[in-house]
Amino acid sequence: MSGKLEKLKNYIHDLGSVAVAFSGGVDSTFLMKTAHDVLGEKAAAVTVSSCFVPVRELNEAREFCEKEGIRQIIVEADVLHIEGIASNPKNRCYLCKRAIFAEIKRVAREIGAACVAEGSNLDDLGDYRPGLQAIAELGVRSPLRETGLTKQEIRAYSKELGLPTWEKPSYACLASRFVYGEEITVEKLAMTDQAEQLLLDLGFRQMRVRVHGTMARIELLPEQFGKLMEPEIREKVEVKFREYGFTYVTLDLQGYRTGSMNETLTESAGGVGNDSSQKG
Repeated sequence: MSGKLEKLKNYIHDLGSVAVAFSGGVDSTFLMKTAHDVLGEKAAAVTVSSCFVPVRELNEAREFCEKEGIRQIIVEADVLHIEGIASNPKNRCYLCKRAIFAEIKRVAREIGAACVAEGSNLDDLGDYRPGLQAIAELGVRSPLRETGLTKQEIRAYSKELGLPTWEKPSYACLASRFVYGEEITVEKLAMTDQAEQLLLDLGFRQMRVRVHGTMARIELLPEQFGKLMEPEIREKVEVKFREYGFTYVTLDLQGYRTGSMNETLTESAGGVGNDSSQKG
């Protein structure tokens, strides 16, 4: 496995300078740390702030860059005003990534970075990832994927480096919580963010709150079903979710899984080739 890390370092060295699309997640944190170790001041972090990203994620990204002495540029993105996004079409992720990475490329040019890099890994090729098409079209580099690193390897390297994200649960933007075709609003995003934050505060780690109108569908790891059913916790979740604006609160018996909103797509509407699905 050490050979892959050296391969990654050589890859990044050959870039000369880079603006890393940095969210603070497992993959982008490892990529940012490695890029900074190799290139120093020639590696900068570009972090997007939007209503699709919880404040806690933005704060964690800021704290990491401050601790590591990494130059960070925060870009404010009014994502709901990107044409087509608010109606949540099946290609929403493509439209969003295309607009956001075009802005990151603009920032990269301003600071003199030779290219933009993002943190997708080899495992992402086995899942529906609409954003990959936009990334490819814009010429954004994917060092982790291009050097053959898997999610498991990235977590292992992150642990060796002492990165706080090595066991951080997987995360995707809040827009991935909505059923296709449902209008996405600032209010609904806030409801979802509050609901997920409550579950995190109650000790549920890997989870999602999926939104179907005013119904919240909670996805948890099956081993944590029992915890949710404890009377005090169940009552608190039900009461607080209603306060946030949900009418019904349900538990998905299939448990947590990425991309569950894609399960209703047909073969013809949901393939990778037409870029109509999302991971989240």
